[in-house]
Amino acid sequence: MIYKLFFRLVFQRMDPEQAHHLAFRWIRLAVRIPVLRTFVAAVLAPRRKELRTEALGLRMHGPFGLAAGFDKNAVAIDGMSMLGFDHVEIGTVTGEPQPGNPKKRLFRLVADRALINRMGFNNEGSLAVAARLASRTPVFRTVVGVNIGKTKVVPEEEAVGDYVKSTERLAPYADYLVVNVSSPNTPGLRDLQATETLRPLLSAVREAADRVVPDRRVPLLVKIAPDLADEDVDAVADLAVELGLDGIIATNTTIAREGLGLASAPSLVKETGGLSGAPLKARSLEVLRRLYARVGDRVTLVGVGGVETAEDAWQRILAGATLVQGYSAFVYQGPFWSRAVHQGLAARLRDSPYATLADAVGADVKKAGTTA
Repeated sequence: MIYKLFFRLVFQRMDPEQAHHLAFRWIRLAVRIPVLRTFVAAVLAPRRKELRTEALGLRMHGPFGLAAGFDKNAVAIDGMSMLGFDHVEIGTVTGEPQPGNPKKRLFRLVADRALINRMGFNNEGSLAVAARLASRTPVFRTVVGVNIGKTKVVPEEEAVGDYVKSTERLAPYADYLVVNVSSPNTPGLRDLQATETLRPLLSAVREAADRVVPDRRVPLLVKIAPDLADEDVDAVADLAVELGLDGIIATNTTIAREGLGLASAPSLVKETGGLSGAPLKARSLEVLRRLYARVGDRVTLVGVGGVETAEDAWQRILAGATLVQGYSAFVYQGPFWSRAVHQGLAARLRDSPYATLADAVGADVKKAGTTA
């Protein structure tokens, strides 16, 4: 309640991007003060044994992480861990630095508990981010995912080389690596989701990661859009199995507006960019169920898109997600959000017939008898 009041009185009156940077500074400041970060972590990030999760060959405190987009340049990993996130996915990072799209490029749809962004992969570039990760001394044990995308000025026919450049620089510091081909804010990027272009891209990234990190396998995932047709979702699922991909993240933001029941001002709804938050919930869950029915336990699935509550996270797990991510709801619910999700997940697991979260993964799809 205190945060919601603060949001209405302060953040809601600020430009969304300015508010983001202000909150970011506070988080980074808090984690630099030992006594304060210890206190905040004790309150907001209590670890629950029953939620411990193994995924992608990694051990995590729980299944709930921060989606890419919040920490684009790897400057607040420990801060987000302090707030209770079990893994932090940084980025999207591109081969070369870029400023992103012109401002204003981030919009709040408060009535819909949603955001529209057309940030355009604004980031410092793979070289700078790699240097920051290399010099980092972790305060908290946190799984760090690195999300990579295409530099805007790079032609589509040179996209593979751009992704390989980022992979060579960033894979040594990544607990897992994500190929983002699904943002709507880089022209032509979503065309890379077609299997005939996605296959050589993922193969090249896999080869590069293995070459620069020969002593361990860096898990490789692909992040897809909710706007893919069902048959294209199936095609990506089949490709993931064929290539031995470690995971699929479902889903990125949507360019759709029709049929979403949006209640915000028409001027906001008409803004171009990717829509995230509550309106994305149903389609993202539908894509996740379809993926799990296709790949079963052969590929790790990460559910993201419209996750607001512990019940949402629980439904993603029952639909096939081993890991769950969020972002937009953090803007509206504040620093106690991750704690609330963890508390709710623990309660649902306790009240369920499942001994562990792993037992619950895909349970609803299995009951329906539609797994591969």
